[in-house]
Amino acid sequence: MPPAAPRWLDAEERQTWLALASVLIRLPSALDAQLQRDAGISHFEYQALAFLSEQPTRSLRMSELAVVTEGSLSRLSHVVKRLERQGWVTRTPDPDDGRYTLAVLTGAGWDKVVDTAPGHVEEVRRLVFDPLSGEQQRHLREIGLRVASAIEPGGPDQSCPGSRTPPHNPETQTQQGKNP
Repeated sequence: MPPAAPRWLDAEERQTWLALASVLIRLPSALDAQLQRDAGISHFEYQALAFLSEQPTRSLRMSELAVVTEGSLSRLSHVVKRLERQGWVTRTPDPDDGRYTLAVLTGAGWDKVVDTAPGHVEEVRRLVFDPLSGEQQRHLREIGLRVASAIEPGGPDQSCPGSRTPPHNPETQTQQGKNP
């Protein structure tokens, strides 16, 4: 049986794809530039710090942190080494299973996230939410979830580091009895 003919994009699909591709290429660069300029860290470094800040113990196994940041263990190890040099993260053996290493957010790392999050969230708001109506935002979420589940069946993790107020709002943390 001969192979099926390619399913080429029609003109409207092509325009949609090019618009999405433009966002996929340009948005990460814009977020990275803002974080570098305002906080001296990369978007990947911020993601690692933010995911750790959202954990009840402010720690994760390195392998788990690599998964949630969508990075290789090798890349994450290099990033965590830089974060350790800044005093924002430490590595320690996992007390539950010594074969694993935990990345642990330090007090200084917590402070870095608290200081960095407002500017980052403002940039996300400026680039993604401000140009869209509430209805368009809902459509974007639905479309994003549908495409993400086509990429990874079983559903994407809907959490995005730094997008929720409580982990990064010192007043809220104090009210909840959590100290950075």
